[in-house]
Amino acid sequence: MHQVTFGLIGGGTVGGGVYQALQRNGALMASRLGLGLRVAGIAVRDLKKARAATLPTALLTTDWRTLVNDPAVQVVVELMGGTTTAKEVVLTALKLGKPVVTANKALLSAHGPELFATAAKHGANLYYEASVAGGIPVIKVLRESLVGNRVTSLHGIVNGTCNYILTRMKLEGAEFAHVLADAQRLGYAEAEPSLDVDGHDAAHKTGILASLAHGFWVKPGQIHTEGIRSISKLDIQFAARLGYTIKLLGVVKQLTGKKPKRSDGCPPIQVAVYPALVPDTHVLASVNYAFNAISVRGDVVGDTLFYGRGAGAEPTASSVLSDLADAALDLKHGSHNRVPCFVAHSGDGCVVPMDEVVSRYYVRLTVADQPGVFARIANVLAKAKIGISSIIQPEGHAGETVPVILMIHDAPNAAMKRALGQIAKLSAVKDTPVMIRVEPFE
Repeated sequence: MHQVTFGLIGGGTVGGGVYQALQRNGALMASRLGLGLRVAGIAVRDLKKARAATLPTALLTTDWRTLVNDPAVQVVVELMGGTTTAKEVVLTALKLGKPVVTANKALLSAHGPELFATAAKHGANLYYEASVAGGIPVIKVLRESLVGNRVTSLHGIVNGTCNYILTRMKLEGAEFAHVLADAQRLGYAEAEPSLDVDGHDAAHKTGILASLAHGFWVKPGQIHTEGIRSISKLDIQFAARLGYTIKLLGVVKQLTGKKPKRSDGCPPIQVAVYPALVPDTHVLASVNYAFNAISVRGDVVGDTLFYGRGAGAEPTASSVLSDLADAALDLKHGSHNRVPCFVAHSGDGCVVPMDEVVSRYYVRLTVADQPGVFARIANVLAKAKIGISSIIQPEGHAGETVPVILMIHDAPNAAMKRALGQIAKLSAVKDTPVMIRVEPFE
């Protein structure tokens, strides 16, 4: 049987998972593909480090350069993480004309255009299914399955840590800090959790999805990013009373109808990560714990949903093996660029600044329990031409201060920020206003 040999760079959680999955299902893959996959070596930083997966000592090396440059190695699988040495590994392999499989979302987010240009120049290809949403095959969907569609909107729950925290806050009525500490103890959150809870991990993934969907590369600095630290159990509870569930969403939308006027004429696209009120009737509201889900709307296919485990050794290994199979088949049949890693296909689109985006809003204020407070708040919003759809002052909050919930009609983000800044200065307002967008999925 035809054999394709690959070098594995990284023997940690994902790398070990890939090796074990290949040992388990390598024969099955060979029978399906008509070719075998063979590991030439596994490059690691420390030969003595304890690993979750048992890796053969004979395959281990600390010299990734020799492994990548070995003429017998036809495909390079980069699973070491980071954006420095990993970038060097990927560029070295691509310049040798070798296809690369990677799960490195941070690397793609920071250096995608350079990597894709290098692949094109040297006749190689870059496969990155595992970089977004673990075992969910959404990259292949956007690159191949929906090739006949214009993607009009994409909403993703793409960070399992945040979804786990928000799920437990809702089900247990717990505060963010308590659930985060427990998630760290259980291994669902890192000891230093900012990459996840501040939205940066989700922004890396959302940028990759937006770039594929709209055919222009979205730079990390263009993505409006908010995390979930400001979400309290009160917000979770009030959202539930209103028929919503709070989720951290990656949002990619064509702005039609309400789109801003732009002199350059480029198609305006919203690309952002933020906590949002999701209607309980929408399927994303029921995605719980560490699971991921991505809702994609195409102009031909309509609404589609992709759901599954978004992280971990086995789900990520599944996507790596899928890419490795594609790379091996492309090599066998001499079709290295059958599906290019990235092609600009929609002209020069542009990411619209968040200040220009129009949304609906949930606002929670902590105000003094005294007459006339509503009137002062409403006056500020009226002057900003922002309409209130409903006001809730829940009972059972006796004391000097009480929470007030406002549901706001469509308003530009910039106008809302200015209005809330003015409201925060009112003497009756005793804490920083909390603003959460409402995602209508229209």
